[in-house]
Amino acid sequence: MIKKEMIAMLLAGGQGSRLGVLTSKMAKPAVSFGGKYRIIDFPLSNCINSGVDTVGVLTQYQPLRLNTHIGIGIPWDLDRNIGGVTVLPPYEKLSNSEWYTGTANAIYQNLEYMESFHPDYVLILSGDHIYKMDYEIMLDFHKSCGGEVTIAVMPVPLEEAGRFGIMIADENRKITEFEEKPKHPRSNLASMGIYIFNWETLKKALMSMASQPALDFGKHVIPYCHRKGASLYAYEFSGYWKDVGTLHSYWEANMELIDIVPEFNLYEEFWKIYTKSEIQPPQYFSGDSVVERSIIGEGTEVYGQVYNSVIGCGVVIGKNAVVRDSIVMNHTCVGENCELYKAIVAEDVEIGPGTRLGIGEEAENDTAPHIYNHGIVTVGERSVIPAGITVGKNSVIFGPTTQEDYPNSCLAGGGTLIKVGEQQ
Repeated sequence: MIKKEMIAMLLAGGQGSRLGVLTSKMAKPAVSFGGKYRIIDFPLSNCINSGVDTVGVLTQYQPLRLNTHIGIGIPWDLDRNIGGVTVLPPYEKLSNSEWYTGTANAIYQNLEYMESFHPDYVLILSGDHIYKMDYEIMLDFHKSCGGEVTIAVMPVPLEEAGRFGIMIADENRKITEFEEKPKHPRSNLASMGIYIFNWETLKKALMSMASQPALDFGKHVIPYCHRKGASLYAYEFSGYWKDVGTLHSYWEANMELIDIVPEFNLYEEFWKIYTKSEIQPPQYFSGDSVVERSIIGEGTEVYGQVYNSVIGCGVVIGKNAVVRDSIVMNHTCVGENCELYKAIVAEDVEIGPGTRLGIGEEAENDTAPHIYNHGIVTVGERSVIPAGITVGKNSVIFGPTTQEDYPNSCLAGGGTLIKVGEQQ
């Protein structure tokens, strides 16, 4: 019989709609981050660094990129005969087939997978946060409390507490109450969406609540356990943790990597972040190039100037081009004499010579101001922008555009130009 003390279930099916065109063709956990990684690399690396060698990855929305990235788990040393990493998409059953309708419903549909390892504990993780955490320390805390559920929490400023599930705990860290996004929060301990359950407690809760539509941990499972008298404890985490769910927080988290003393350090020897890497030649910097305070991925060729930016792998920055405060993802080509200011450019994009992004005053985006804001220009993957175009702030471009798409060779601030699929 296979027996694992603790297995992890990693929820990676999220659409990430607040990342706009970045996630129109891929799940949020598959989005590039930090020049060479993808967001899912962080929780996966945390697992293997914490000694958790059995991980079920639950995928749903646009999973292709994620599935090929994870493969059989070789980069994370998760290619095991027993355990390892398993991708768990929704599947056809004899009766009542359905998509994953909520975080806990996704876990419920994989009870059989979990049961096969006879775990004592199940660790529930989200695939879209940037952080380093030793889950073994959290498990030790869980055992020492003797509780049935441990919820990782993080102190947040009280004025921001209304955006989170808030835990109220006594002096022994036992949770006495919790409130989902309270208007008047009585505590600043925010749930991080990381849980350790005793297996029997989790199984019972999921089976009892199975008929609940869009079954969710924060809304249904945790309140159910509390109602039934299960002992819940709050494990306080004090390290760096970032939800990169919006374009601005995603941009910010990338920029924090290049601070003089980065709050989140990718270069720590004892806590490596693993990823699937392409075989690339080294970076190349021409004699005229200038690079300051930037991350440059392997195989990238720089002929222009790069300041305070995160550049992916296999990128070409043309002669006399200036890239500042920007994120440029893998295999994108920035033409000669281009200027990029505060831009997020996705993978496989072609920007024609002399094109300028992020020029002029800020204007509100005309289709989705809640997504495209903070002066950032966003370009979706495989887009083509012709030569000599000027693009204003808070604008978005997605698709193979041509000169005819830009009256007077210009897309004004706040403009939306989407030429593929549905409007984002």
